Amino acid sequence: MIGLAVLFAVLGAASNAVGTAFQRKAASTVPRGGGVRLLLALARRPAWAIGIAGVTGAAVFQALALINGPMALVQPLFMLELPFALLVAVPLLHRRLSADGWWAVGTVVAGLVLLLASAAPSGIRQQAAMDRWMPVLALALGAMAAATVLARSSASPLFRAAAFATAAAVGNALTAALMKSATGRLADAGLPTFLTTWQTYGFALSGVAALLLLENALQAGPLAASQPALTVGDAAVSLLLGVVLFDETIRTGWWLLPEVTGVLLILWGVLRLTRVVPHLADVVR
Repeated sequence: MIGLAVLFAVLGAASNAVGTAFQRKAASTVPRGGGVRLLLALARRPAWAIGIAGVTGAAVFQALALINGPMALVQPLFMLELPFALLVAVPLLHRRLSADGWWAVGTVVAGLVLLLASAAPSGIRQQAAMDRWMPVLALALGAMAAATVLARSSASPLFRAAAFATAAAVGNALTAALMKSATGRLADAGLPTFLTTWQTYGFALSGVAALLLLENALQAGPLAASQPALTVGDAAVSLLLGVVLFDETIRTGWWLLPEVTGVLLILWGVLRLTRVVPHLADVVR
C-alpha cells in the first residue's frame, strides 16, 4: 500500500507539472485577454488539451495516493511538482537551466528523500469523527482568513506574497484531508455515498479557494517569498492534519535531526531556484 501511495503521488506530481507546462505553452501562443474568447482560442491548441489532461490526471493520482497511504507521506511528495515542472517546461518553452539550477533541483529532491526516509510516516485510517473535523475546519479556515486579511492590509510585496501563499498552503492541505476522507468513502461504499458525503463538496470548495489564494500570491510579490511558504507550508500543515485527523505517526527523538536537515535542504533548494532560474514564475504557473 505504501509503495502504491508513493507511486501515485510521484505520478500525480509529474502529471500536474506536465499539465502546468503545457497550459503555459498554450497560453504563450494566443493573444492576451480574458473571457470566452481566450478560452475558445486555447481550446484550439493541442498543448492546452494536453495541459488539461495533465491537471485532471494529477487529481486522480492524488486521490489514489491518499487512498493508499498517509497524508504525511503523500502531500510532501507533491513538492516534486516543482522540479518536474522545470524538467518539462525548460525545453518546452525553449529556456535553459544553469548548473546552479540543476544543483538546486537536486537539493530539493535530496532534502525530500531525507525528510521522508527519516520521518517514515505511517497510518491506515481514512476517516475522522466530526469532533475532530470541527476544530480542524475552524482553525484552518480561520488561518486562511487571517492570512488573507494580513496580506491585504500590508504594503510590502514580500509580506503580501508570503501571507497569501501561506493561506494557499493551508487550503491545499485542508483540500487533501477532505479528499482523503471523501475518496475513502468512495472506496468503501461506492459512488452514491461519495456524492452524498459533505467532504466531497468540502474539498471542491477548499480547492477552488486555495487556487484563488495562490493566484493572489503570485500576483502580490516575488516568487522568492511565495514559493517557500507554499512548498513547506503545504507539507507541514498536511503532516499536522494527518496526525490530528487520521492518527498518522512519524518518527521523533533523534530522527528529528535528519528531518530538520531535510527541511532546510528543501528550503535552500527552493530559494535557489527562485533566484537562478530566469522567469521561474512563467515556467511553473
